[in-house]
Amino acid sequence: MEKGHHGLHKLSAAGLLVTLGIIYGDIGTSPLYVLKAIIGSKPIDSEIIKGAISCIFWTLTLQTTIKYVVITLRADNNGEGGIFSLYALIRKTKIKWLLFPAIIGGCTLLADGIITPPISVASAIEGLLVINKDIQTLPIILIILTLLFAIQQFGTKFIGKFFGPVMLLWFGMLGGLGLVQLFSNLDILSALNPYYAYKLLSVHGGYLYLGAVFLCTTGAEALYSDLGHCGKENIRISWIFVKTTLILNYLGQGAWLIQHNGQTLAEAGITNPFYGVMPEWFLPVGIAIATLAAIVASQALISGSFTLINEAIRLNFWPKVKIKYPTELKGQLYIPSLNWILWAGCIFIVLHFKESAAMEGAYGLAIVLTMLMTTTLLNFYMILKRYNKYFIFTIISVYIIIELAFLYACMHKFFEGGYITLIIAFVLFAVMTCWYFARKIRNRFVEFVKLDKYLPVLEDLSRDESVAKYATNLVYLTSADNRYEIESKIIYSIINNSPKRADIYWFAHVHVVDEPYTMEYRVCEFIHDDVIRVDFRLGFRVAPKFNKMFAQVVKDMQKRGEVDLTSRYTSLNKHKVISDFRFVLIEKFMSYDNALPFYEKLILDGYNILKKMGLSEEKAFGLDPGSVTIEKFPLKISETKAIKLTRID
Repeated sequence: MEKGHHGLHKLSAAGLLVTLGIIYGDIGTSPLYVLKAIIGSKPIDSEIIKGAISCIFWTLTLQTTIKYVVITLRADNNGEGGIFSLYALIRKTKIKWLLFPAIIGGCTLLADGIITPPISVASAIEGLLVINKDIQTLPIILIILTLLFAIQQFGTKFIGKFFGPVMLLWFGMLGGLGLVQLFSNLDILSALNPYYAYKLLSVHGGYLYLGAVFLCTTGAEALYSDLGHCGKENIRISWIFVKTTLILNYLGQGAWLIQHNGQTLAEAGITNPFYGVMPEWFLPVGIAIATLAAIVASQALISGSFTLINEAIRLNFWPKVKIKYPTELKGQLYIPSLNWILWAGCIFIVLHFKESAAMEGAYGLAIVLTMLMTTTLLNFYMILKRYNKYFIFTIISVYIIIELAFLYACMHKFFEGGYITLIIAFVLFAVMTCWYFARKIRNRFVEFVKLDKYLPVLEDLSRDESVAKYATNLVYLTSADNRYEIESKIIYSIINNSPKRADIYWFAHVHVVDEPYTMEYRVCEFIHDDVIRVDFRLGFRVAPKFNKMFAQVVKDMQKRGEVDLTSRYTSLNKHKVISDFRFVLIEKFMSYDNALPFYEKLILDGYNILKKMGLSEEKAFGLDPGSVTIEKFPLKISETKAIKLTRID
């Protein structure tokens, strides 16, 4: 890990400031819409307000503080967090069905995340309506979101420097405004008593408020996903400050609402209690700061989505797509296809719901499923780490009950827009499972042979001048985990399919490991200066820049005197010209002769469609098309009935 990146993991003022800018965008902007969602268009009831504030306080305490900040942050994969990192930690248990909670959690997190930029930006911009009711906020929201996604291609190295100060200003404003209102009605402090939460939930229909209350903790999952950027100590210390300001603001909004007991928000002359706590003279400044905070929250989500899909690609959950690295910052990447899919999703959400109040109905349902999936995986992590079994049972039972209660409460949001995020999540789930299981089906029938059996043939072929030289260095990418094996198709390509003579045959294999940033390789010379295998061990967050990595390996071997990179052609060798390399990629396609079960055919058909939409192998590995040969071989998965032909003379 880079020194600068690693330095932010240590507890420091700089680390705490960066943490504010990266980690808390989603959860930090929740005061913009939580209490507004709870009140809706109903008359303000002081008992409901106290119960709601109590539920918010204990949700932030139990769900965010204890589950995520205290417990889940312990489940770090060499400093990295998130549901895919957690899955990578526990898949060594060999429990196959655990991939489903991982995929479901990743899909629902991504799907529900599509609504975070629209609801945050819309809630902030709609503050302008307090100043002038005739302002058209929709075009402003669309322009901000479009600009936000348009600048992704340039990276966030520059604007990222302002994230921390912006969020420090934001949280300072939250706490200050809440504190001022709090002194106008100190009785609101009694809402911290869990009795008021119980009282609210015990009345008929009171559980429905949990669907809106849950919005206060939706960013907890993102907090865990961004662990690798800042480190757990910075997150835990900064959370004390963040939670304090959030609670103060919720208490302040509650105090303001109680002053308008019996009125609707419209009758109180305000559309959002968040802006109700602001003095009139401060509104323009408050709206500007809220808009900046919403943009930071959106940026954090977009960056997190890029990281999530990058991990999915490396774990074979997602087709290979184009990934760019706009800056030298570790973990900073840009996925054009995903960026514009997210943009289209956000624009659709804005145009469909038109205002933040309508978006609240769609928000939260999918993220509850993400939290349930994290709880499921966390259970196996604690078992793997040999936590006390009574502790595991207690913690998992408590959070299963809490999250099922939230899920039940959020179910009423299904027809209010929640179905949209669930449909998106289902489509993502279909893509991930199709890609994963199709590769499993294909790999199951790849035939491997012992390499040592063919070493004498390769050695003789490399010296056989009756065969025209195909390349000085011939490189094949192999999927064989066992270094002493090779795909039969590769041997067929070299020996049978137009014999390919080369001075050196290279076999390269990339193995994705469960640690996030591992970058290692091992060289095995089967025949010196003739047959060489290179095994790369790369972490699931490492970009597979194979072309550069392989070039580095060859240079290192030359420095050690293991290979000579000077051209083997006499005329070129005299001038010390670097020898040529030729890469051969073998694309397997389904043979029409296969007789497969219906569901496997369906999966493989889906896989073929996705493969056409994704990157070609040479682009995915960063290879120069001019030095790549692609050979296609039929993948014969199952034997078909023999064809009966009768010869007639």
